[in-house]
Amino acid sequence: MAGGFAKDGAVQDQIDATIEDAVKHARDQLPRGESRLRCAECDQHIPLARRKAVPGVRLCLSCQAEHDKKAALQSGYNRRGSKDSQLR
Repeated sequence: MAGGFAKDGAVQDQIDATIEDAVKHARDQLPRGESRLRCAECDQHIPLARRKAVPGVRLCLSCQAEHDKKAALQSGYNRRGSKDSQLR
């Protein structure tokens, strides 16, 4: 039950939309195409096992780890700006 001017199910709609956004973002981050032989950032050789395991890979393992670390620092922000999150 929603209160005020919100329709019934508004909270669930917001949760569903947030999940859909996260899934879309994750799918957009998946590598596509042919794997590179050398890292796009540091130019190190990318091992065959990694290229087979992650089709379309563009970064070596160490550069990918740094990229993932930076991405984790930027995530977790509720861009939809629900009233509840603004009160916290």
